[in-house]
Amino acid sequence: MILKLSQIFSAVVLVFGLSLLQTASAKERPDTVASISGIQIETSVDKAQMYIGDLVNYTITITYDSSIELLPPPLGANLGAFDVKDYQTDISTKLPDGRLKSESHFVLSTFTTGDYIIPPVPMAFELPDGSRKVMLSESVPIKVNSLLLSTDDSVDIHPLKAQYEFQRDYKKYYIWGSILFLVLAGLGHYIWRKMRGQKGAAPLDLRPAWEIAFEKLAKLDQKGLVHEGHFKQYYIELTEILRSYLGRMYAANVTDMTTDEFFDNYKSIGLPEDVKPGLKVFFNHADLVKFAKFVPDKDRCQTDFRYVHDLIERVRKEFQQKAELEARFQRSSPGVGTSRTVKEGSR
Repeated sequence: MILKLSQIFSAVVLVFGLSLLQTASAKERPDTVASISGIQIETSVDKAQMYIGDLVNYTITITYDSSIELLPPPLGANLGAFDVKDYQTDISTKLPDGRLKSESHFVLSTFTTGDYIIPPVPMAFELPDGSRKVMLSESVPIKVNSLLLSTDDSVDIHPLKAQYEFQRDYKKYYIWGSILFLVLAGLGHYIWRKMRGQKGAAPLDLRPAWEIAFEKLAKLDQKGLVHEGHFKQYYIELTEILRSYLGRMYAANVTDMTTDEFFDNYKSIGLPEDVKPGLKVFFNHADLVKFAKFVPDKDRCQTDFRYVHDLIERVRKEFQQKAELEARFQRSSPGVGTSRTVKEGSR
């Protein structure tokens, strides 16, 4: 039963491990060490035993010197059998001795029984000399009990029945053969339709990127996904609209980037720095809904919808103002080209 531990949180460790490799690609690969001077990590739960459906509070507390930079793990990690009911991350406070303390709280629940152990969670730090190290937290055991009564009472053992002799039946071979034929026929039809469809490629939508984005937002709002409780599909489409729009406006492959890759390449993409905090909050919350089974409030869904709409409108105005300034410069300086042009996104 303890083996279930790795199945529950292996995704967390794997996703964060990949995140560490991505952030360290521009620098040296971080080393995993048992301890680091000036850093203390504590993990805890408010109850060592729980019943299925109960809420358990899981807390990660990190205390470190002010000369050390904490690189927090990604928020969109999948917690396996546990559902994220609520969360509050990166609560930073400054201690009287000058050190910093960061706390992250997660409210978890599960409907599977057994003995679980939350494995060590890797935490990355950037030391004053510029090197990056990874330090592991301690594991936390949790026992999940069933609400059913114990069934240890003995029962009478009936004698064995006579062995049954199975007669050869070819019916199952005909059934499986028919299923295989239908699958192959369907696959062949799909390939034929695919090859046929490639003969005429879909026309490229040459409208401005903001017109396409506003149209998609209107269609998403008309679907009523939030009212029907389909929050995961709602945030998949909402983030896809924003990613596609930013990718076209700034000529970057934003759609295929993970959230960590997007913020690692934030400066090279060219987005304004004052937009970055709001984007982090939006994408981190969306990742929790899409990958960690988090159920948001309907009001939060409407707030995120308006945020995406307003961000699209802001970027549109900035690009149009830039285009007008360049047009004026060209008219005032005949024969001289501008040094910068508006990116492909305004098409």
